[in-house]
Amino acid sequence: MSIFTGSGVAIVTPMKANGEIDYPAFEKLIEFQIAGGTDAIIVCGTTGEASTQSHEEHLETVKFCVDVVKKRVPVIAGTGSNCTETAVYLSKEAESYGVDAVLLVSPYYNKATQNGLYQHFKTTANAINIPVILYNVPSRTGCNILPETVVRLAKDCKNIVAIKEASGNISQIAHLAAISKGCIDIYSGNDDQIVPILSLGGKGVISVLANVAPKETHNICQYYFDGKVKESCDEQLRALDLCNALFCEVNPIPVKKALELMKMIPGGLRLPLTEMEPANTERLTKAMKEYGIL
Repeated sequence: MSIFTGSGVAIVTPMKANGEIDYPAFEKLIEFQIAGGTDAIIVCGTTGEASTQSHEEHLETVKFCVDVVKKRVPVIAGTGSNCTETAVYLSKEAESYGVDAVLLVSPYYNKATQNGLYQHFKTTANAINIPVILYNVPSRTGCNILPETVVRLAKDCKNIVAIKEASGNISQIAHLAAISKGCIDIYSGNDDQIVPILSLGGKGVISVLANVAPKETHNICQYYFDGKVKESCDEQLRALDLCNALFCEVNPIPVKKALELMKMIPGGLRLPLTEMEPANTERLTKAMKEYGIL
């Protein structure tokens, strides 16, 4: 059984102007997501700025999310690292808090061979008893998890059950779908490719767009599952301009600005992320208005 089907939000971590995590704003955002029909919450991923959090903050944020959600939807914790020992530590702690699964990004900066990736993910997965979602995002990590490695991991590790595919390479994802023969669930990691990946047998999306449009992102998936392919495709295409605006600067700068414009969060970022450029803010505002969420 899949961890979730539909739209899982890669939720932002709200921060105050001084950089501290804003937990009241985070709780408000979680409730907005659940009320909007989001099917799962992915906490402390790329969009959640985990890379600039201390281990203590990271784990505190995960625990806070679990406590607020109270099992209403699955909570998936980003616990990946470029250090296998750290990934094991974060994953074991997150498991103890009651998360439903972990999301493990491929090692970044030091990267790895395909064998190194296999050993990294296998070691981390074997240290815990909850499901694991692999996260392939070569544009950030400089490291591509090949389909053959994914299938090997899924067959050798019973709790490696899914992958968030953010390579943007539809041909590679199609190859993975073909050779995996259903042994691993595939989630789109790109909001502009939800329908294409659903058409290859994907189970849904781990989404940035859902931060600002939870109902609409859920609907893209639900329409498809209900056999309303045209409606699903129409919603996907309607969201394209907004999706592009949400990535006109490095994620999560635009989505945090969007939530600030919606008066959902204060909008704080941690260096090296900086305030959005005025021209891009104008572009984002226009896209949000045209989409109907501002």
